[in-house]
Amino acid sequence: MNCADLDRVQKNDVLVVNMTTPDLIAGMEKSCAFVTDEGGITCHAAIIAREMKKPCVIGTKNATKNN
Repeated sequence: MNCADLDRVQKNDVLVVNMTTPDLIAGMEKSCAFVTDEGGITCHAAIIAREMKKPCVIGTKNATKNN
């Protein structure tokens, strides 16, 4: 996902991405939760989730992969 995809994010969507960056904040605000392939407890997604009081699952390694 990149900035061009942000208009596809709807209110209360679960945002599933490889990792989050500051340019995705607008989409993160609309989302009800985040899931990332990468990251640990101090990654961007985890910190923003705590600040926004939203659930977050990080470091899944394969959330964005089609099986």
